[in-house]
Amino acid sequence: MNRPQHQQVATLPSFSSVGGIVVRGMGNFAKKHKVISGSYILGILFILLVGSGTKLSVDQAKRYDSIMNTIDIQAEYEASHRYAEALHTYRATKGWFSCDSLCQRNKQRMERSEAILQDVRREGYARMSDAKSVAGVFSEVGVDEVKDSFWGNFGAGKQFAKRQSMWDALFMGMRSMKRDESMIEYMLQMLMNLLINFSIGLIGALVVFVFGLWSIIKSYQPNPLTAVLFFIGASSAAFAFVSTYLFAMFGAAAGGVYGLAKVAESNARLQNGGGGRRQNVQNHAHHS
Repeated sequence: MNRPQHQQVATLPSFSSVGGIVVRGMGNFAKKHKVISGSYILGILFILLVGSGTKLSVDQAKRYDSIMNTIDIQAEYEASHRYAEALHTYRATKGWFSCDSLCQRNKQRMERSEAILQDVRREGYARMSDAKSVAGVFSEVGVDEVKDSFWGNFGAGKQFAKRQSMWDALFMGMRSMKRDESMIEYMLQMLMNLLINFSIGLIGALVVFVFGLWSIIKSYQPNPLTAVLFFIGASSAAFAFVSTYLFAMFGAAAGGVYGLAKVAESNARLQNGGGGRRQNVQNHAHHS
């Protein structure tokens, strides 16, 4: 007598169990890596406490504007224009591997124009630094400049990830057609590549931001203690935001894969149960 064959279906943990596993894993990670978890908490506190920075007083705003108005933008524009013309003339007379007397004169004129431009820019940066010192690095001016730097690097990191993922999708699609891979395999590979590309892009953006942060802080001429405190706080805040963004991405991806797996599990159980019922009905009719 043939007995009904039931296919074994793997049972996935429930959503609450998965949530508990994730919470315990995060707790264990925080205990083992206290520097990382401490930096994350410090970054969140820095974002909440500093916010948009301290507002300038009326006197600070007047002094800041008066110093910024002394910057000769027209002089920098003219010096930059003369340097561009001199550079173009020099390149037009320069050969591939040689530079005659005319080329040498143009080169000297280009170098003088460049030196003048650098002097004008140094003077402008010095006056701008004096104006920034009136505001302070923790002011709304300083915080906004740091925010602009972070968002610029963050956007560049995301653009890198999107562009790289687009090329990965193209080449992986061509490879999957040759290997006759299923759509599910292709989508899973694309998801993993997307997560890797965003991780590389955003971590790279974080590193570039941190390296450029000190020059921004230094331009406000703060005392050493204030400079170090702001550098640590702003770096921790950037780290906290990037890590939260990546954690949300990985969590959403894992949740989506888990949801699809649960749907597949439910369908497999329904098919298995339906097959068993049909087999029982056939056996009952045969014995009757």
